[in-house]
Amino acid sequence: MKTAVHVTHEAVQKIGGIGAVLHGLLTSRHYSDRVDRDILVGPLFSTDGPAQTRLGLGGEVLYSSMDGIVRHPLAEALQAVERKYHVSIVYGRKTFHDKFTQVTSHPEVLLFNLNHYSAERIAAFKWELYDKFHIESNRYEWIWDYEQYVRLAEPAIDALAAIGAGSPEHPAIIFSHEYMGMPTALAAKLNAPDRFRTIFYAHEVAPMRRIVESHPGHDVSFYNAMRLAHQQHLSVDDVFGSQSFFYKYPLVDAAKHCDNIFAVGDYIIDEFHFLNPVFERRHIDLAYNGVPSFKISLDEKNASRRRLQHYCQTLLGFKPDYVFAHVTRMVLSKGLWRDIRVMEQIEQHMAEKKQTAVLIVLSTETSARGADDVLNMESNYHWPVAHREGYPDLTGGEAAFYVGVQEFNARSRYCKVIYINQFGFDQRTCGLRMPTEMDFMDIRQGSDVEFGQSVYEPFGIAQVEPISFGGICVFTSLCGCAGFARKAAGEGGTPNVIEVDYTMDSHAQFDSIEACLAIDKNRRNQIECAVAAQIAAKIMTGLPTTDAAIEKMVKEGYRLANQMSWEVVARDYVLPGMDRALARKHAEHVRPQVVIA
Repeated sequence: MKTAVHVTHEAVQKIGGIGAVLHGLLTSRHYSDRVDRDILVGPLFSTDGPAQTRLGLGGEVLYSSMDGIVRHPLAEALQAVERKYHVSIVYGRKTFHDKFTQVTSHPEVLLFNLNHYSAERIAAFKWELYDKFHIESNRYEWIWDYEQYVRLAEPAIDALAAIGAGSPEHPAIIFSHEYMGMPTALAAKLNAPDRFRTIFYAHEVAPMRRIVESHPGHDVSFYNAMRLAHQQHLSVDDVFGSQSFFYKYPLVDAAKHCDNIFAVGDYIIDEFHFLNPVFERRHIDLAYNGVPSFKISLDEKNASRRRLQHYCQTLLGFKPDYVFAHVTRMVLSKGLWRDIRVMEQIEQHMAEKKQTAVLIVLSTETSARGADDVLNMESNYHWPVAHREGYPDLTGGEAAFYVGVQEFNARSRYCKVIYINQFGFDQRTCGLRMPTEMDFMDIRQGSDVEFGQSVYEPFGIAQVEPISFGGICVFTSLCGCAGFARKAAGEGGTPNVIEVDYTMDSHAQFDSIEACLAIDKNRRNQIECAVAAQIAAKIMTGLPTTDAAIEKMVKEGYRLANQMSWEVVARDYVLPGMDRALARKHAEHVRPQVVIA
């Protein structure tokens, strides 16, 4: 039996991929059978509101000094930590439940208000980080996203001791989910090396994401440069200059001190090797993300398709033969413009066949619009077919994407794009023109194709979710889900996946690092247009045209999803990786264990 400590900014609220990973693992039967205690650790981001809101929905506060909730057996031990570091602690439980696995988990939660941290304590800890791990905190301490996780580290270790987590006989495993948990992992090595083991859970390699997103050649430039650099034994600093200015860099690089490293995708391993050659001598385990896996019937698939088609007809005046989708966050790395490139090519195919298709892009870069705002936009100017820049409609990034949507829709006849800058997919969130019975699962179950052509995507949970429902998932070979899907499909491959590779264009010459770095936006656009034509042809060939073909896709999708479920991830990847971390012996300690004063 094991104790797992997950240090993350999503300890309370699910924001993105890390929240999905926590939910998937904690509601997996294999994981819950082997891990008897889970503790979620993170900063307390707001002190506003009453005590019952501290841990979000499904949360129960057991101790909170700031709220006067101190009648708890652990109160005295937690108060000692608060006095030592000048922090406030919220301790309690959350409930995770998965309606498909029917597993319910009740992890403990430790949150820390770090606003009034002891200056003496933080100075001493930063010196230890520099002295033992060569991390120069003075370069980044003005960045709160760095500072708060450094402040979190030592009180988190002491609070874990206060609630009885970890011992020399049964060490607890601290998961550093991305850079956020690394100071806590390092504090464990400094203060309690016998009581804890540490795993860096790499949901990305942050310095690499920054380079890919900022370079005009994006993935085309970066991954070809990385490939050539590996052949020449060069690191990222050699090719792109020193990355030490970036505050996440020293924390990600410090993963080399952990007892194990989890990589959510195959390319993450290559990126670590590129980050620092020392990682080639460190063990790195693959730990893919899981995919929802449950059966639907042909009737259920077609019912969702009909609802999507009816919605498109209400908005656009025609019932499309096919409905495509892209459900994602509105960030540059998602490569949303590539969807339009492919749709430009599909328009030509649809014209030849006298068929129609609609792409629904569901993405926003802000919080959900209120129901009244949606109804006003819908009645005033027919949102989401038309949009207006500014609150409550388009933000800056959304407006930039919508320009491309407008241009495509103005030129196309057989294909259209509907951009919905709102999460949720029902009448309450998306207006009265949406069918009454529509819900979010319809866009997952009913779409014929799901796009996910990211320029940087360590795994890509969203773009592979529809695979269980027979949709064709289009994602780049750089996505971690591509490697997982390949393993699940086996040698015969699968019609449910179209794997895209923008980095291996047959007409491009990537024979030197200088040539890779010279790729500009125009050259990348040329490559993307050429690849888009290939993708469109594959989509048109793969689209099912009969109920029998659709049913076959649904059955194959469910088979694949079964091989990519969270149960498989927990059993074959995460749990063995935890065992390897626990088995690692520490030849020497960084310094003697510190007892809470």
